[in-house]
Amino acid sequence: MPYVPQDLLDRVASLEREVRQLRGRAQMRPALNQVLAGDVVIGEGGQLIAKTPGGQRTFVVGQTPQGDWGVGLARESGAAALTVGDDVNSADAQMIRMWSRGGEIIVMDDAYADGYLGRPYVPIPMAPGVNIASDTDTPLYSGHMVVQHKVLSVNGQIVGPAGTAIRVWLTLDGTELAAWTLSSSATVTEINQRIPLSATDHPHSSTAVAVIWAQRTAGTGTGTVRVRGLWGMNTITESEAT
Repeated sequence: MPYVPQDLLDRVASLEREVRQLRGRAQMRPALNQVLAGDVVIGEGGQLIAKTPGGQRTFVVGQTPQGDWGVGLARESGAAALTVGDDVNSADAQMIRMWSRGGEIIVMDDAYADGYLGRPYVPIPMAPGVNIASDTDTPLYSGHMVVQHKVLSVNGQIVGPAGTAIRVWLTLDGTELAAWTLSSSATVTEINQRIPLSATDHPHSSTAVAVIWAQRTAGTGTGTVRVRGLWGMNTITESEAT
């Protein structure tokens, strides 16, 4: 038997051990619970989703099944909490929505009018004025407003004695936006109207003075104009945004 140096056998045994280690490590799946000094990129479709042990989705980011891109946060129950984009209707122009625990939208931007607030609704402060017994233009309610919504919602009532006609109208910075009348054949008229604002004349964050006027146009006696509320609200149709 030829002589084999002992150190050569030791080297062969050492190489065998290293090969076995490399083979074992090649079959191990690396830990995927950390990303250090790098980015995770989700592109060309797909989503990153986090779920509770019970299967409730609490976080999602990426491309929705409807084709738009968005981010969603949900509570442990799976109820929506905050969404950017919409995984139900991709026509909603990447709206931001914040949801209450009861499932109601409490904060959002406007779906159709870019740059305007959708919710919460904002009341326009109105100061009471006088009753109407004159045929002259009389300012009844006035308020200084900061434009946040694309639409004003007016609710009120005109009351007058039989045979008396009254005209009521709303101006914004002196421009008439809407008018309502109590005819001489009636004693009560209800007011409930949505009034889209001009994006050119009243962009978001601009200021304006809202005034509700009244004038008796026929008959005699004293009428009363009750303004129950003047609110800024979101659009509900695309035509209100133009």
